[in-house]
Amino acid sequence: MLYELLSAIGVYGVYERWLKEQIGSKPKPGHIGVITDGNRRWAKQHDMILWEGHKEGADRVEDFLGWCMELGIKTVTLYSFSTENFKRDEREVQELMRLFEKTLEDVKVADYIHKNRVRIRALGRTGMLPQRIQDLIREVEEATKEYDSYYLNIAIAYGGRAEIVDATRMIAAEVMNGEVRPEDIDEEVIEAHLYTAHLPQPDPDLVIRTSGESRLSNFLVWQSAYSELFLVDVYWPAFRKIDLMRAIRSYQQRSRRYGK
Repeated sequence: MLYELLSAIGVYGVYERWLKEQIGSKPKPGHIGVITDGNRRWAKQHDMILWEGHKEGADRVEDFLGWCMELGIKTVTLYSFSTENFKRDEREVQELMRLFEKTLEDVKVADYIHKNRVRIRALGRTGMLPQRIQDLIREVEEATKEYDSYYLNIAIAYGGRAEIVDATRMIAAEVMNGEVRPEDIDEEVIEAHLYTAHLPQPDPDLVIRTSGESRLSNFLVWQSAYSELFLVDVYWPAFRKIDLMRAIRSYQQRSRRYGK
């Protein structure tokens, strides 16, 4: 109610313009990771069934990507479904899979994706997903593989520890085949085998978590070692452009020393 009232009298418009001036031409994060938390709690707050909250959250993704492109953010990684989420109620998981399927079908032909040359990749153990979703992921990745203006990564059936395990297995196989010597394994070799290896900037400068929680929840465990964290006490379906700009302003105000 307060948000609608303030919007009606133009306060949020004024605040948005002021924030835009604040972040101005200062260096902005090149890669933002987002833990999109709070869909179910938002639905409960609005007397909706759980998966309606997930649908609202999915609708927010297009808005968020548009804001990032407007502000010059080249890479976005969204944490949409973890390996642990498979343990949720069976009906909820089924509804989520239907939502992922519809979203991928829409994205495959979306004008804003192709017009802005957004390369899309799914990060995770996608073999755990229903076959139809696996097929759609391949189709979307194939349709956007030549794009390099922006990068949208969807972490689905994803776990940061699982990612490191998968990378380790690939490196171990290469050692056994004589392609890599154990003494040559370093950070660069490991990074080349992570899900994010295709990105020009694999590590996020900034990780945003919605819903007020203050943990990474197994998101980009390796890549976020030096990421700045911004916690916002807003559920993901209610996330606004001003929340993104506040996060960017906070990032700009921090001193990034990388341990020096």
